[in-house]
Amino acid sequence: MTEEKGKLEQQRLEKLNLIAQMGKDPYGQRCDGIESASAVKARFEDDNPAQRAKCAGRIVLLRDIGKLIFITLRDCSGTIQIGMSKKLMAGDWDFLKLLDLGDIIYADGQLARTKTGEITIWSESVEILAKSLLQPPEKFHGLSDIDIRYRQRYVDLWANPEVLERFKTRTAIISGVRSFLSKRDFLEVETPMMQSIPGGAAAKPFMTHHNALDIDLYLRIAPELFLKRLLVGGMEKVFEINRNFRNEGLSPRHNPEFTMMELYQAYADYNVMMDITEELVCELVEKNCDSKQIVFGDMMVNYAGQWRRAKYADLLAEFAGCKIDDIAAVRKKARELGLEKEDKMGDAVVINEVFEMTVEQNLIDPTFVIDYPAVLCPLTKRSRENPDYAERFELFIGKMEIANAYTELNDPQVQYDNFVGQMEGAGEDESTLRSLDDDYITALKYGMPPAGGLGIGIDRLVMLLTSATSIRDVILFPLLRPSK
Repeated sequence: MTEEKGKLEQQRLEKLNLIAQMGKDPYGQRCDGIESASAVKARFEDDNPAQRAKCAGRIVLLRDIGKLIFITLRDCSGTIQIGMSKKLMAGDWDFLKLLDLGDIIYADGQLARTKTGEITIWSESVEILAKSLLQPPEKFHGLSDIDIRYRQRYVDLWANPEVLERFKTRTAIISGVRSFLSKRDFLEVETPMMQSIPGGAAAKPFMTHHNALDIDLYLRIAPELFLKRLLVGGMEKVFEINRNFRNEGLSPRHNPEFTMMELYQAYADYNVMMDITEELVCELVEKNCDSKQIVFGDMMVNYAGQWRRAKYADLLAEFAGCKIDDIAAVRKKARELGLEKEDKMGDAVVINEVFEMTVEQNLIDPTFVIDYPAVLCPLTKRSRENPDYAERFELFIGKMEIANAYTELNDPQVQYDNFVGQMEGAGEDESTLRSLDDDYITALKYGMPPAGGLGIGIDRLVMLLTSATSIRDVILFPLLRPSK
């Protein structure tokens, strides 16, 4: 197979040399006055014989029938047919015979509809803009090998038009998030990607080293603590859409580099965050999807109507069959599920393990899971009615966590105590804790207003709204094991 590929590449190299000998640049020049294929089709009028068009794109279909050559040209907007006749282009006929599938060209000429109804540019001028030296995927099956599709996204995008459409939708979704928040007076900000202290989430970071300062730095696992510093500074509504990095495993729902939207609003709480989340996602569905019922894997997700809001403890009782304060029953359930055998996990850990195993697989339609056990939420304000629970929610759609939100903790002493408890559990000493938490605690001591905070996983949201069941299908260049 490799030998055959080598022969095909050699044949194309020979064609490239022949094109160059004809005085044409096989890699083209600037090309002005180009219209998209979709724009040309949209403005076409059957009763107007004076129409012209100039399009550029990649050859994805080529039919040579002697004195006529028909090409299907694909650009970012779609496809258009190019017709070339020996009568019109006799002087360039030898050149046109050297064109191959995959070449990038432009064509300029009269616009008309063929007998079969196809809108066609009857070319009077054709120039090559880039000679393709490698054979494109077979036309009827596209690029089907999953691993190659991810490694060669540059081929996948034009070989499989639905892939390009998915990424155009991703762009529209992110633009929609920005527009939604801008209309509500949120300021978009940027916070450090490299941080001296990894914080804002419980995850293993990637580490690097800054030579000039001779310090270790971490790629951020979350922007949370910096965004909340801005609340202290008087920026009352802020958001950021950017990358987070977590040195963890790969799966259909996890990529070590992923896109997150986080926002914080002063004088709000997690109920406000729920309202914002529901309004935002429903608006994105309305603008980017054909229906409010969207297929996701083997599920049909219904975004219409009022979204369910259910307490963590109530869902545990509903699907696990045990009450959250009956730890013996929860541990028994954990043993039945094979989650623990010797009762060595802490109470909070075992409760959450059982919850993840029994509840999350039942949350298909949008569901806000509210009021988490406070011990699981070190950055969250506790409920005034019952301090054993935190004012936190996670949004689940299609059995997948999409968003996480809190009523933010703004008491510096409680926050410090929570950090101490976290780090002592990890075996750190208190002197290290003080250096780790000092600046954020200092910020809180100046006073942070009561606030609500929200994080939405953009990649997972795009998965849901485009019916993509793997996160790799919505990230242009997902992390892969090297092929060699």
